[in-house]
Amino acid sequence: MACRLILLLRFTLFAAITAAPKIAAIYQLKSGCPTECGELIDIPFPFGTSPECYLDDSFLITCNRTFIPPKAFLRKSTTIEVLNISLDGLMRVSVVVARNCYDKSGERIKGKSKSPRLRLSKFPISNIHNKFTAIGCATAAIIQGISGGNYSTGCISQCGDLENVVNGSCSGVGCCQTSIPKGIRDSIFMVNPFGTNVPKFAPCSHAFVVEEKAFNFSSLDLKNLSGRTEVPVVLDYAVGEESCTEAHLNRTSYACQAKNSECINSTNGPGYRCNCSAGFHGNPYLSDIDECETIKPCSGNCKNLPGTFRCYCSKGYVGDGKKDGSGCRPSNSLWIALGTSMSLLVLLIGSSWVYWMLLKRKLNRQREKFFDRNGGKILREKLSQQKGDAETTKIFTAKDLKKATNKYNKSRVIGRGGQGTVYKGVLPDNKEVAIKKSRIIDEKQVDQFVNEVAILSQINHDNVVKLLGCCLETEVPILVYEFISNGTLHDHIHERRGSSLSWEMRLKIAVEAAQAVAHLHSSAIKPIIHRDIKSTNILLDSKYTAKVADFGASRLIPLGKHHLSTRLEGTIGYIDPEYFQSSKLTEKSDVYSFGVVLAELLTGEEVTSTERDFEDSILAGYFVSWMKDDQLLRILDKRLSKDGKIEMLKKFAMLVKDCLSVKGEDRPTMMQVAEGLKSLSTIEKHPSRDTDASTSVSKGAHNQNVPSKTEKDAFVGSSGSSSTLGFESISDKQ
Repeated sequence: MACRLILLLRFTLFAAITAAPKIAAIYQLKSGCPTECGELIDIPFPFGTSPECYLDDSFLITCNRTFIPPKAFLRKSTTIEVLNISLDGLMRVSVVVARNCYDKSGERIKGKSKSPRLRLSKFPISNIHNKFTAIGCATAAIIQGISGGNYSTGCISQCGDLENVVNGSCSGVGCCQTSIPKGIRDSIFMVNPFGTNVPKFAPCSHAFVVEEKAFNFSSLDLKNLSGRTEVPVVLDYAVGEESCTEAHLNRTSYACQAKNSECINSTNGPGYRCNCSAGFHGNPYLSDIDECETIKPCSGNCKNLPGTFRCYCSKGYVGDGKKDGSGCRPSNSLWIALGTSMSLLVLLIGSSWVYWMLLKRKLNRQREKFFDRNGGKILREKLSQQKGDAETTKIFTAKDLKKATNKYNKSRVIGRGGQGTVYKGVLPDNKEVAIKKSRIIDEKQVDQFVNEVAILSQINHDNVVKLLGCCLETEVPILVYEFISNGTLHDHIHERRGSSLSWEMRLKIAVEAAQAVAHLHSSAIKPIIHRDIKSTNILLDSKYTAKVADFGASRLIPLGKHHLSTRLEGTIGYIDPEYFQSSKLTEKSDVYSFGVVLAELLTGEEVTSTERDFEDSILAGYFVSWMKDDQLLRILDKRLSKDGKIEMLKKFAMLVKDCLSVKGEDRPTMMQVAEGLKSLSTIEKHPSRDTDASTSVSKGAHNQNVPSKTEKDAFVGSSGSSSTLGFESISDKQ
């Protein structure tokens, strides 16, 4: 009997010893356990990143430090990224979006489709905080269980026209949402079209579960979900598989044994979680809650007590020591405080004087550094080598331009381009100017800045924007131009839908801009290739006089050379295809770009547009294609077609077509283009001179080469009559 008693005592003692580590793991976090992954994600117990730091394997978090910053993932070897963990039983993760994309015929595009599976063996998707969402037109989306219980739910989204789509609304037009059942852990998202009518503005369909408050539908999502491939999802987590009543019976595994910790049953599946009692803060899974470390309530010293804390002030200070109370303040007498204040004042004045002297010296050195880095020495040398009006270029101070732009206020921004931002400024004499500030600080940007000043300083033409001066002592180089008040040609053609531009005004603008570019090619000290001619770089003043601007990409042609080999630069839709293929920049490259601008004036169409068919998305090809079919009226700006000057428009169109020739040698020079446009302007002003002017258009377009029959016919037709122009009767074809 005694032996049995001894054996029973030994067994009981052994069981207590082996159970002790589990209890300790539940009540007190082991020293050295990481509580965060990088600086962005806190990992509170029962979760952890290393053995003995988490409750069980399902609460393991893998912190992958190969990412910068580090990323946290659920369990081992998983692609489910953890975004946030809170102690109220919720965890935010990132989940892949299901996607299907289709071509024009409604066939699915291989490689752009995805039906991801979400496997969450422990933690269910919160049915309260998430919604199942589908984006697309003629789209049917389903979320379906793949293990442990059959379920399936989904919704249908359709659009009609894009104007029917309402931002922020997921009621079935472009976007639909539905609630999900409780307890979903393993599921698959699928999305499929119904019908084959896939609109251009919604080539893909998407399906996903997403945190409801983290997603707000926009019509931009119809194209590619605004580039997102993953979305945040809220998961519920709980401890064990039992209810609170059942778990409390097993004291070795019960997780809510900490003092002032309460047990709450899970509302989304089996299990329970722990919560702090009312009035207490911290981690309810740990044995002692240190408010001094968790909520840091004191501005002075803090002492942790069982279930509470106490704030107190250091010796020589009085107050309650609390952040939300009176805090701590010195208890010394007034004369000591005044003496200390006077000493601090003297120290402050002295240190301020030294600081301002050092700062002034630093600013002077910085201005010199900026002057050199912004190419000041190189620019000064270039200007000294040039003749003309370079000496009149004014050097502005940084203070002058800061005051002129109201400290570069956003409201003063009047344009943004590849080389910088343009602000409207007002000088002390009330003269309005345009101030261009380079956007990037690197060698390329400095070269462009120096290049633009050097080029503009030698150009004096009524239709080229005038350079007034520059500033070199700032961090980024700055140019000061005359202010052109009436916006860009692009604004008037497209954004204002050409409402203020009659045919006469468009022809006048074309003539003036052509004369400016021809001057760059032929009349400057050295020939200049602009390299970025486009409608946004042609400005209009209050009298609709054209001004060519933005010479940051321009290049001087050395004497005796006909082209430059240079890195490709320009704007899509305006770039010369020959230059694009060979990187050889010639004057004819500007002719092609100018031809695109003329096509904009004639058609009112954007240079690149997804609303046109794919093969017609670039305006130059679109224009030439319709010209080959003698269908000018179909692409003509409606306002111009109402003016009734069809023969004049045909002549203009043939000149545009010549400028857009694929081979540079088949294009006229800019001087020929300017003369041709000027001849058309003469016809417009003096209709009685139509025959003579038509002949001058033909001669002007090819006066530097022996004209071929094709070249002659481009303007006057094979018969020589000004009414033929190589066209069939458009009205007959229609």
